Amino acid sequence: MRLSVFRSTAGLGGLAAALILPFVGTAPAQAITPAPAAPHPAVAAHSPASASTSASTPAPAANTHDACGPVPLGEARCLAVVRDDVHGGLGVRGPAAGRIAAAATLPAGYGPADLRSAYKLPTTGGKGQTVALIDARDDPTAESDLAVYRATYGLPACTTANGCFRKVNQEGKAAPLPSSTESSDWQVEISLDLDAVSATCPTCHILLVEADADAEADLAAAASVAPSLGADEVSNSYDYQEANGVSDYAKDYQHPGVAYVASSGDFGYTVPADPAVFTGVIAVGGTSLTRSSTARGWTETAWDGAGSGCSAWIAKPSWQHDTECPGRTVADVSADADPNTGLAIYATILGGWSVVGGTSAASPVVAGVIALAGNPGKLPNASYLYARTKDLYDVTSGSNGNCGGGYLCTAGKGYDGPTGNGTPDGIGAF
Repeated sequence: MRLSVFRSTAGLGGLAAALILPFVGTAPAQAITPAPAAPHPAVAAHSPASASTSASTPAPAANTHDACGPVPLGEARCLAVVRDDVHGGLGVRGPAAGRIAAAATLPAGYGPADLRSAYKLPTTGGKGQTVALIDARDDPTAESDLAVYRATYGLPACTTANGCFRKVNQEGKAAPLPSSTESSDWQVEISLDLDAVSATCPTCHILLVEADADAEADLAAAASVAPSLGADEVSNSYDYQEANGVSDYAKDYQHPGVAYVASSGDFGYTVPADPAVFTGVIAVGGTSLTRSSTARGWTETAWDGAGSGCSAWIAKPSWQHDTECPGRTVADVSADADPNTGLAIYATILGGWSVVGGTSAASPVVAGVIALAGNPGKLPNASYLYARTKDLYDVTSGSNGNCGGGYLCTAGKGYDGPTGNGTPDGIGAF
């Protein structure tokens, strides 16, 4: 039984917690006392503390909506954020569209060439690597949607027939797949995951593991089975609110020789998200990525929705040395997540082409970068990244909430919560 903890921004000197005890006489686990933060908005509607807590997390932009809405405690929320003002229509676009004039231009949103340019990614690499994507419920158009995306950008086909693409249930079997009747929100997430990995690592094999539901136990089972099916990198674009008992599923997100990554959340500075908060998982924050006249050609700031926080339940690992959080600090690294600087994706459920962001985009992007580097065994946790910050772009501006201007919610030189140690500058850090 887990105990839920909610932190308030009222009074930066202390911790405001509400403990929901499972039984009279049951003693809660001792929590670390972190810097305070707002309650996790994903469960705000179900939070006894939410009514008295001031809102410090960013509201969705007027031109976007969250693919997945609020969920009860114990269920996961996907972290895809969809642009409502971009509708690109159905079918292949760009040169591959042939003589169809209306489809001659590439879709709005960043594509593979943009990410390669922004993050100095090689055009080769990833051969023999399999990236697993963990999602809930079935997307019946996953493979056909992926085919449209890859054809549009001239990427090699990735299909069941040629052995590049595989879709299984949480037991690792091809059938039966989960129901798709309640999966419209997660179908967006699945398309984003597939397309983001394809954009960063076109030669990688892709393993889509669909959990039966968005319950914590189901997604943990899916994450745990992936290595047995050949996964080298495992991306998790969803979150739960951290609570007592958070470590119950940590073992499912840590396997020898496999790199696990997870989105830090889309709700700004708040209660940390798991699985990103687990010590064996690389927590991926988010940035706003825009073209510029700098030598790099791009500028990044902390996205105001990027999740960050200080764990109340997970001890600080030896490789983290920030001083204002006594527990595990989120995030470790970051990538583009702002939907207004988001990725082009193709999803039948959205009517075709759209632009989507959220740290749901950042996690599979980083998983793809790890696959390009081809050293997942060096990343059983994020410690490798902390030793190679020279190979990351340091993000030094932007904020994701109210923490008194400290690094837990404000980007600055060196490590900070919203962007971690920075974004990929090639594959040297991975």
